Amino acid sequence: MRDFTGKRYWIVGASEGLGAALAHQLSRVGAELVITARDDARLRAVATELPGRAQVVTADVRSAESVRAAAAEAGPLDGVIYCAGAYWPQRAQDWNPEQVETMCDVNFTGAARVLGAAVPDMVARGEGHVMLVGSLSAFRGLPGSIGYGASKAGVLHLAESMHADLRGSGVEVQVANPGFVRTRLTDKNDFHMPMLMEPADAARTIFEQMAAGGFKRSFPAPFAWAFRLGQFLPDGLYFRLFARG
Repeated sequence: MRDFTGKRYWIVGASEGLGAALAHQLSRVGAELVITARDDARLRAVATELPGRAQVVTADVRSAESVRAAAAEAGPLDGVIYCAGAYWPQRAQDWNPEQVETMCDVNFTGAARVLGAAVPDMVARGEGHVMLVGSLSAFRGLPGSIGYGASKAGVLHLAESMHADLRGSGVEVQVANPGFVRTRLTDKNDFHMPMLMEPADAARTIFEQMAAGGFKRSFPAPFAWAFRLGQFLPDGLYFRLFARG
């Protein structure tokens, strides 16, 4: 089991929802946190609620300059958790270019910017811990998921490539793929969300993965099994079952 006592973790996307819940989880077990998002006021509100030490560093993950400045302010890190996210439910017929670009830029390219600022130092030191928060939507194309699903597929691929490269290097890479989590983002959905989780419950599951080890975890079961099995269906059958006619 991983010992988080005194370890310094940078949580990007920590101002609310799942990121804030993860901050509470790690703070309770003795981790020292750097919490980042765009909203300074929300970050400071989270920091005041945490039982342990937390440094507030604001940044916009859509800006490489902002991310580099935040990484410099954060200083040496033992781990980084990327859970910043943007989401609008969207069909291809209703394509909103600005929203789709934002989802791709925050969810995937933002992760690449943050990791680019943090991982090289971990590799040089031969130690570090990376947790990427993906989504069950990453496994295969879904209706009404333009932008979001593709960005999370990119996160999953990025995690897999890093894991392949960094095994045995001292830098551990993990990815968690949750289903629906009740947040300001999922409040935009006007459809039934099976097995909807509260942020604290999803954060507990991710923390357990971080503590115990293991590259990938998809949850909640059995909802996650349907997505995993969908990867093995022939295209014709998959789209007959999942595409909207």
